[in-house]
Amino acid sequence: MTDFVQPPSLVDLRVAQLFALVREALAGATESLLNLEPAIGQAIVDADRAVDELTSEVDNTIWQLIEVGSTTTDELRHFVSVLLIVPELERSADLAEHIAQRAVRSLGAEMTPVSRGLVQRMSEVALEMWSAAADSYADRVARVNVLEQADAELDILHDRLTHEIGTSEMANPVTTEVTLVARFYERLGDHAVNLARRIATLPEVRARADEPPEA
Repeated sequence: MTDFVQPPSLVDLRVAQLFALVREALAGATESLLNLEPAIGQAIVDADRAVDELTSEVDNTIWQLIEVGSTTTDELRHFVSVLLIVPELERSADLAEHIAQRAVRSLGAEMTPVSRGLVQRMSEVALEMWSAAADSYADRVARVNVLEQADAELDILHDRLTHEIGTSEMANPVTTEVTLVARFYERLGDHAVNLARRIATLPEVRARADEPPEA
């Protein structure tokens, strides 16, 4: 086996890139959907391959580092946690891609003003959650409570959008697609919370678990 020369810090760099790619994809997908910009949506769909490739790179890097056999116990725990974090990031990028696919088909043009407004707010909350999750990973500060509170708002918005879908006069095919879009945003919030919980188990975060939660 050849010597592996990449430093463990490369893992954190790549994970940070994945967080950024998911957030960018979510922001772009919403912009494409609500502003009727199918070209932006298509670019996000096309860019999903980069997320898949980066995910594979992180996975391969970790296993190569483990195989070298020079990792400490805390480093090994860190790598195991990252191996659980990365699939959440990949699935979240897929959800943003699903929104972008609907944008490519100009779904936004057939949505009611109320549903469009609710989607806008769901996106804003989800983006705030993803920024908080990315910050948690970067600075190793658990923000589970903050994200759970935001997720509760996202669930309320999902319920309101579901009600709007059920009472509006949108055509049945449109209501089906908007229902899926609502679910995609809700799931993006769920993944952000799951990531915050996994980040909280990192060895360097557990050592600071007695810190008071953020206001």
